[in-house]
Amino acid sequence: MAYFKHLCLVEAPATIIVPFPRFITDCIGVCYLAAAVEHDVESLVMPDNFYNDGIFDSLRALLKKRTIDLVAISSMTGAFKQAERLARIAKEAGAFVVMGGFHPTALPEEVLKLSCVDVVVIGEGEETFRELVLHGPSRNIRGIAYREGGGIVQTEPRPVIADINSIRFPLRSLRPDRYGEKGNAYSIDTIYTSRGCPWKCSFCANDQMHKAWRGRSAENVVEEMALLHDPKNKKLIKIWDANFLTNIGRAEKICDLMIERGLTNFRIMTESRAKDLVRAERILDKLSKIGLSKVGLGIESPNEATLALMNKKNSLDDVSSAISLCKKYHIGAEGYFIIGHYTENVQDTLAYPEFAQSLGLRHALFMIMTPYPGTGIFNEYKNEGKIRSFDWDLYNNYCPVIETRTMDSETLVAMLTYCNVAFNGYRTVMKRNTTKAMLINFIIDLFQLTLLLRVNKNNSVEHICDLLFNALASFLDQQKGEIEQPAAASCTHLSKPLRLRILHPAGKFIDFSLDERNSNRVLRMTVGQLDSSNKNQDYPEIRLDKLVAIGCSVSMDKLMSVLYRNEWLRNNPGRITPQLLAPLVDPEVLRFGGQLVTLLLSIRHKNN
Repeated sequence: MAYFKHLCLVEAPATIIVPFPRFITDCIGVCYLAAAVEHDVESLVMPDNFYNDGIFDSLRALLKKRTIDLVAISSMTGAFKQAERLARIAKEAGAFVVMGGFHPTALPEEVLKLSCVDVVVIGEGEETFRELVLHGPSRNIRGIAYREGGGIVQTEPRPVIADINSIRFPLRSLRPDRYGEKGNAYSIDTIYTSRGCPWKCSFCANDQMHKAWRGRSAENVVEEMALLHDPKNKKLIKIWDANFLTNIGRAEKICDLMIERGLTNFRIMTESRAKDLVRAERILDKLSKIGLSKVGLGIESPNEATLALMNKKNSLDDVSSAISLCKKYHIGAEGYFIIGHYTENVQDTLAYPEFAQSLGLRHALFMIMTPYPGTGIFNEYKNEGKIRSFDWDLYNNYCPVIETRTMDSETLVAMLTYCNVAFNGYRTVMKRNTTKAMLINFIIDLFQLTLLLRVNKNNSVEHICDLLFNALASFLDQQKGEIEQPAAASCTHLSKPLRLRILHPAGKFIDFSLDERNSNRVLRMTVGQLDSSNKNQDYPEIRLDKLVAIGCSVSMDKLMSVLYRNEWLRNNPGRITPQLLAPLVDPEVLRFGGQLVTLLLSIRHKNN
């Protein structure tokens, strides 16, 4: 009979939601724990609303309604304050509290300073957690830390699980409904086909948790994929391995078995080293057939010296080859870049978006170096005295918690904004044939940047306005006020220039004029200050403060609900379901939509 009989499993949600639906948590980590003890305990539960702030009230209600003697909480660094809040709720209800995951594994003694946490599970949790549930805490259980006699006992480290085929599939059925979808039928879901990584990049915490790379057998992986497959509803499946293509033969066998069994109604995303993707050229057609639609490539930096300091075994030639191969096989490539290495300066950082464009990338994700506890880079920045904040809420890759030898935190936020503006480079704007289309393009681009910048809780509406305007002006300066490129096939003849103004609340403005020169499109940009000579223009004007205020007015949770359903519609075009329509009657979403309509109506369209 188990020592603990009634369990509640919780994955702490990140304090700040990043507005990308593919990053929404699927709680796979705690579902693995649930599967490990499913047949040993009398009850297993998980609170509702595990992906937003509703989780706190849900946990309180669950603890009042059900008998629960152990609450297990998994936490990443950016979710640790939420994990602490959950632990306090559980402890107030009299539960025994266990905490694990990347952050507690890195800092077990710090976590045990919290009186609301009884035990920390260090490293891979399935075997350790099961022993803890069966026998209670003791020195005989490897891989835990707990308080005893006024001190902290940290037991012998537990080796990683050698045979990961022995790990039971995650108990997805435990998950509550999410956006109207049952726990075992989410339209966005995660699968891990391997653990660990053969590489040890200094900024990555994977080595501390999972150590060396271990792959599941192809047969084992495909059995789980079969459980996820739905021939009627195409799902987005994230193969969220540290490096899916480490073993090309195994990946090919996975493809062969999936094709043989008809398990191809997926849109699959994964991440890979560029060199591994190049090695996998012979199976890219098969990967495309099973649904691989996007590969995230950890390019990190255009600077060879920076790559070496990060222990990133990346060849920039391999990066170019990998992107070319993705184009050949119609697989999207998204480049990941990390700005803010302590050796780099502003001039170094200005090269990032230009380099990303030169690679032919259509999508790039720029992040700020974040020294997660337990990583090599954490120690490097700490030794350099360059960590400026230990507010764990900010540890999400988009908020500066560090400075470099020459750039402070504010400069890093400005550079993050600039990289996004410069990579965009107005390439889509220059394809527009009407002022209205040009206006909508600008509004969408500025909204997307606003949503990204609001991830940093220190950014006010006024600060975001400044960041956006200054980034636009800096890009204008870098381009010497003009961009020229060949007209796209969709471009029609412009009888007169298309003009538009972006107005800063302080009266500064940037005027844009899209015109033609021979067979090229030319975008001219001018920065100015409002006065009597330029105040009454006859072309549309986007008030930056109004746009940013609207972008910041909707909660990230409501926004994610819309983005999540949009992802479903993207994968299943033309199909309308009740779940899809649900956000359209939500008061907050309706209010947000009304503000957007009001903004558009307030802009005078005098050119078409």
